[in-house]
Amino acid sequence: MRLNVFAIKPSMKLLFKSLYRKRRKNESVIRYVMWLMHLWLGLLSCLIVFIMCLTGCLYAFKNQITDFSNRDKVYINVISGKTKNADLIQAELFKQNKELTSLLIPDYKGRSYVIGYRENQLDKSAYYNQYTGEILGQPNVGSNHFFEVVLDLHRNLMMGNAGRQVVGAAVLMFCILLMSGLVLWLPKKLKFLKQGLTVMWKAKFQRVNHDLHNTLGFYTFLMLFFIAVTGLYITYPWVKNGLIVSLGGSSIDNISKEKDNEDDPFGGLLEDMLQKQDEKKNLKNSASASIDKIIQLADQQLPYPAVTSIELPNKENPRYVVIKTNTQNLLGMMLPDEVTFDKTGVFKTKELFSDKPLNKQFTALAKPLHTGEIMGLPSIILYFIVSLIGCSLPVTGFLIWWHRLKKMK
Repeated sequence: MRLNVFAIKPSMKLLFKSLYRKRRKNESVIRYVMWLMHLWLGLLSCLIVFIMCLTGCLYAFKNQITDFSNRDKVYINVISGKTKNADLIQAELFKQNKELTSLLIPDYKGRSYVIGYRENQLDKSAYYNQYTGEILGQPNVGSNHFFEVVLDLHRNLMMGNAGRQVVGAAVLMFCILLMSGLVLWLPKKLKFLKQGLTVMWKAKFQRVNHDLHNTLGFYTFLMLFFIAVTGLYITYPWVKNGLIVSLGGSSIDNISKEKDNEDDPFGGLLEDMLQKQDEKKNLKNSASASIDKIIQLADQQLPYPAVTSIELPNKENPRYVVIKTNTQNLLGMMLPDEVTFDKTGVFKTKELFSDKPLNKQFTALAKPLHTGEIMGLPSIILYFIVSLIGCSLPVTGFLIWWHRLKKMK
């Protein structure tokens, strides 16, 4: 047993030596410290970062894969001039003892509607052929189970709150790794710039691996940093608070203090709640406006073609809520605009995304910005590639350290 202990000691000494080196001649203190941080934090977080990026890659195409698994219900044949209007859909469902609760109208004629309805006190959703009036069936949940597991891994490694903290710490380390990596990438002289932007494919494996880590890390720095920060926004309240304040919003801690101000945001919220209570009481016996009329009124307020979601009045909310996904902007970003009407069709509120303050815009888009859904398929493909490169960075970084350890032996 004593011989085994002595046999282990040199290996441990070698391991510790691989985690440290003396400061080189003419090397700045900042660069030296960054090298140490990059190595230590990289080894600590490499496995978690790899899992985060891999699950991010898988989750990027969730909607596309879900549509593909339900392709017999999602994609339909277009029959010109035979689209059933919303009122007729509601009437046909009523004959089947189904109460329409919501309707999603796509902007592509070859896609089916998605209807929400209540049947036997249960809320359900299904695809609906707007040309034939056929309920095509509920979504196939097979792919959903897979993505639930992927999302659980991505959020907390399937370990609940403890895993969430581990993931948060690893992502925080990843942000520091990206910053330190940028510092280490910066060439000392301009003539070395090309070396940091290209991969020497004809060199030995160790050099190619080093160039891949160095070059790909630089090219994806901004995107990976943005994805990591938006992930931290979801994980840590202090990050969320910091970002909201930096974008011009109020600190979460100060919200309670603002309640006493006459022009605080809660005043408008309270007034809106009181108006809804009055509507429930005063319009209880009034006839509901037709859904087609509501769609027509919404198009007057939001005059552009878009994916349109209509939520009918219910016990919690006595108003029609119409949300249109506005892509009429320079980058084609999917920005939600909302308009509401009371039960009788009287206009109540209009909330344009462009009119919101910057902090509220970021809050509304935090998830699609993190997942890449913000600009549809083009941004999803971009996020997939970036996340794939993010997967490679812990691997190439670990191989660089492993090669250094082997050289020491």
